[in-house]
Amino acid sequence: MMKKVEVGIGTPEEFFARGKRIARAADRGEAIPGEFRITFEDPEDLARLLTSGRIDLFRTVKAEPASITAIAERLHRDRSAVKRDVDILSEAGLVAVETVPNAGHGTHKIVRATAARVDLHVSIA
Repeated sequence: MMKKVEVGIGTPEEFFARGKRIARAADRGEAIPGEFRITFEDPEDLARLLTSGRIDLFRTVKAEPASITAIAERLHRDRSAVKRDVDILSEAGLVAVETVPNAGHGTHKIVRATAARVDLHVSIA
């Protein structure tokens, strides 16, 4: 699990400048920060990703990884709605779905947070 994921608002110029800084550091043989960033140009896109239901879901799997059915039960939500939210958070890189052995019953899928912490950075001008 990563230590930190940063989610925020930024411009393409900021994105490419950060990439250049990281590339220069790598060229110098410096350690690359073990972080993951998700950057949106439009604050509304960020708001569509991080709904209150998805934030609750993230907190739930961060506290205790579980199956989609177990998560739905914990959150008192419909399983299909939780599955849709897991798919969206997985696509964004905030959670991962892993297939694990289920003793005597084959395998099952567990949802885990990809980071111990998510930092949200938003500045709306």
